[in-house]
Amino acid sequence: MVYRLGVIFLILFVLGGCGSSPLTGKIEKVGLLVPDTISDQVWGTKGYKGLLRIQSVFNVDVYYKEGIDNEAAIKMAVEDFRKKGVNLIYGHGSEYEKIFNDICKDYPDIHFVLMNSKAEHDNVTSISLEGKAMGFFGGMTAAHESKSKKIGVLATQKWQPEVKGFIEGAQYVDPNIEVITEYAGQWDDAEKAVELYEKMKKAGADVVYPAGDGYNVPVIEQIKKDGLYAIGYVSDQSELGENVVLTSTIQHVDEAYELTADEFNRGALKGGRRTFDMQEGVIEMGAFSPVVDPSFQEEIKGLIEQYKNTNKLPNE
Repeated sequence: MVYRLGVIFLILFVLGGCGSSPLTGKIEKVGLLVPDTISDQVWGTKGYKGLLRIQSVFNVDVYYKEGIDNEAAIKMAVEDFRKKGVNLIYGHGSEYEKIFNDICKDYPDIHFVLMNSKAEHDNVTSISLEGKAMGFFGGMTAAHESKSKKIGVLATQKWQPEVKGFIEGAQYVDPNIEVITEYAGQWDDAEKAVELYEKMKKAGADVVYPAGDGYNVPVIEQIKKDGLYAIGYVSDQSELGENVVLTSTIQHVDEAYELTADEFNRGALKGGRRTFDMQEGVIEMGAFSPVVDPSFQEEIKGLIEQYKNTNKLPNE
């Protein structure tokens, strides 16, 4: 059932059969908190798919709650999960950083996992999906296909490593290319993102990288109407138009969730930062558009393999 909960505190969905138990190891039951919805087909959906992978691999009961985006809701949801016997909780976003770090000492038998945040205790782990390399190869593609020699990256926050990677990758292909950068400030502010895209278009950008999971689809739809090119973000977005989306920078959050669950089950998941990149298969490039010439596609694929083996980008 994939719809927003009417009463986010009181309704809890149980996935899977009752009474199942883990095959081996520490996992008992697993919970997922989502600040928005699991049915957005991008970020929230990826978290939900990760939960389903954990359910399938470890044969455990799993639970999720949507719309958990404030302190009171988070505390109530965690307590609900505790009563259900959950001992591994995923907070699907950085929104959970302060609360998880504050309350973890009250739940020593629960391990908390969240995204792109500080993790200050032994039972709190922050998953970091490294974005620089995927941004680099996206930037290479954008620069290679640009006719105006002006491209844009429309991100949410200045700290996003994919922004720096995109700029470096574009300049690796063409040192003289102009990269226009804009920041939406909110991951889901589609209206502002489209406005910033229009600004980039007027400045001459003919390839734009909307690096925000809550607004990339509406921005790409507008790019399609304008007959320009896009680089997809988070998921393979070639289905939005294979002649529009040159390639995508993909983050397999579901794979990262399964890997951390496996580490927890083996007693190997430590508190602190846990990073994933292309080497683990959590980050990858999506399908290339047929408008990207095959020789360039092969060049990028070779550079990606080189990066996996050496952990060094082509400009390093």
